[in-house]
Amino acid sequence: MTTAAQAGATFGFTLIWAILLGTICIIFLVEMAGRFAAVSGHTIADGIRERFGFNTFLWSLLATLLVNFMVMSAEIGGVAIAAELATGIGFQWWALPVSFLAWLFLWKGTFGLIEKGVAILGLVTLCFVVAAVMLKPEWRQVAAGAIPSLPEHDAASYWFIAVSILGASISPYLFMFYSSGAVEDQWDKTYLGTNRAIAGLGMSFGGTISVGVLIVAALVLGAHGISQVDDYHQLPLLLLPTFGFWGFVLFVASLAIACFGAALEIGLQQAYLVAQGFGWTWGEDRKPREDPGFCSVYTVSLLLAAMPIALGLDPLKLTIFSMAVTAASLPLTVVPFLFLLNDERYVGEHRNGVISNGAVIFIIALGFVLAMVTIPLQTFGGS
Repeated sequence: MTTAAQAGATFGFTLIWAILLGTICIIFLVEMAGRFAAVSGHTIADGIRERFGFNTFLWSLLATLLVNFMVMSAEIGGVAIAAELATGIGFQWWALPVSFLAWLFLWKGTFGLIEKGVAILGLVTLCFVVAAVMLKPEWRQVAAGAIPSLPEHDAASYWFIAVSILGASISPYLFMFYSSGAVEDQWDKTYLGTNRAIAGLGMSFGGTISVGVLIVAALVLGAHGISQVDDYHQLPLLLLPTFGFWGFVLFVASLAIACFGAALEIGLQQAYLVAQGFGWTWGEDRKPREDPGFCSVYTVSLLLAAMPIALGLDPLKLTIFSMAVTAASLPLTVVPFLFLLNDERYVGEHRNGVISNGAVIFIIALGFVLAMVTIPLQTFGGS
């Protein structure tokens, strides 16, 4: 919601291509993550450690934990901002309560509750798609935004936002969490068809929501003279023209549920990474006393991630920056993933074909480019 709203407000429809590109990339990665888990019975983290050794895995682990930490802090900040909008109490005061509530869900809940319960509530974000249609944009201009083009102004800002959109779309925690979930749900080869459907439809759903946010931001924020989103308090304006007062309610609910669900997933992914890397017992469906190390990781992670927000760090700026860094970190996880998906010892006859390998190589190349340009873009266009 943040990166798409920023793109729509500043550059109209011209960055829709970045959302589409990110969606296509994450569809390929999620499908491969599910296929790898279903065929091999391994998660991605487990496979990297076993295939390349602990020393190689450690670098990927540390980088992913750091990136995940920033993203989780941003998600906690999103929920805190939603609470501030609803109550008028400053977001800093909500950071620790939000972190505690997320911890309580993970401590008491099951994987099914987190996977399906929050996802069902997250359907409220469809309000952005409804609003986009009701605002009746010029669909030819919308379609033109699907074709990459050079910016007419603020080139550094344009490319920085594009990088942030790609980071939001292709975040490594998404496909790594997905592989852990497949193992939690005890997938086998009979789930390969289901996996393809989930990857295609599920990731397309997220991309559609993002495009909806971008269209609404381009039409609504521009009409209010807002050419750059630099404060979360500007975003409730998105749905007011379409839904009136209920637009405010829908926005707050969408922000709170989407960010809270992501915080739960990232908290779990931090625990999955560490537990799988060190060979600990792990599983959200286990009792905490059965996997104390696993539970300790998400407990500490949530507490630490809440601290920057509690100390007053701007959640919006953190979100935009963390998404850009996420995009730059892609090669550290995707490169070893490519080897795993072509290793017959793990996936046998279900190894990658030419198209899948081509897609992964493209994502790796894209990641290297993003890694090289992220810091300069942050310096010149991230403000």
